[in-house]
Amino acid sequence: MANNPANTQGMNEINLYELVVALWAQKFLIVGVALVVTLAAATYAFVTKPVYEARVYLQPPTLNGIADFNYGRTRDSELTPITIKDVYDVFTRCLQSETLRRAFFKDTYLPSLSESERGGSQDVLYSKFLRELTIGFPTKEQPDRYSIAAEGEDAAQVTDWVKTFAATAGSAAENEMIRNTTREAEVRARNLGQQISTIQETESRIRQDSITRLREALTIAEAIGLQNPPIISGNLSAEVSAAMDGQLTYMRGSKALKAEIENLENRKSDDPFIEKLRALQIKQSFYQDLQVSPETVSVYRQDGPIEQPDRPIKPKKGLIILLGLLLGTILGVMIALIRYLVLTKKSA
Repeated sequence: MANNPANTQGMNEINLYELVVALWAQKFLIVGVALVVTLAAATYAFVTKPVYEARVYLQPPTLNGIADFNYGRTRDSELTPITIKDVYDVFTRCLQSETLRRAFFKDTYLPSLSESERGGSQDVLYSKFLRELTIGFPTKEQPDRYSIAAEGEDAAQVTDWVKTFAATAGSAAENEMIRNTTREAEVRARNLGQQISTIQETESRIRQDSITRLREALTIAEAIGLQNPPIISGNLSAEVSAAMDGQLTYMRGSKALKAEIENLENRKSDDPFIEKLRALQIKQSFYQDLQVSPETVSVYRQDGPIEQPDRPIKPKKGLIILLGLLLGTILGVMIALIRYLVLTKKSA
């Protein structure tokens, strides 16, 4: 015989009604289970040690902060000026370097742990450290802003961690920039020194060549008995005087030639007779003495102060208690439902 839909609907309504009545009859069981679970969640929330988070935001330096990096660096000096991007790229590379993380882990993080904690696996401790100290990368809204965040049970300690990590990254970047700029200045000074040495050597050879030519002219002048230059009047005098070089150098006379040879041979330095030498020496001295002090430059700019957190980020007590209440209620209903089904089956 076919089932009557009306009867089926009635049976469902009766069963649902009976179920609600059965659950209501076990309301104290449901409330009791919910209270127990909620109490357990509250105990966990209040017993668990609070975790604090300190965070610092970092931005590119200002033009004033990198000014000393560009001291003496102009297009005319053959040293390309350094831009803010150049400096900040070095800093962000140092900030993300594994070398910096490892050094901070060894010098700062490990000493903060107890002896028993330090006795564990170094790989496990390092993985834990990477979870507690993280670097935030730029976003579309803030394309140049990085951040450093540290989590821990000690609010003062995590604040010190982010300060130290940022300062260490900044110091490493400053040292790298100073080494780069100093090295470029040293190379420039060495190149100028090479130019100066070449010019001085060339001038010395020119002087020796002049002495050789003057000696040959002296030999000719002595051979013809010409002690003094001939006295020639009129326009011819100017023409002959202007031509007393090269093959006619002997016409200066032996006395003048001897004096000139003696003067060239006794010359202590050719520097005063070299054009542009002093300018090159001044440039070389400038690059040799070029120094950049870490106190006068900056490779990043801190966006806002680093304040010690006074409110933990974990555990979130209200949320934990609310979830405990919700899960306890669900668990109580499930226990009451199972109990009802078991009793119903026995009575059948």
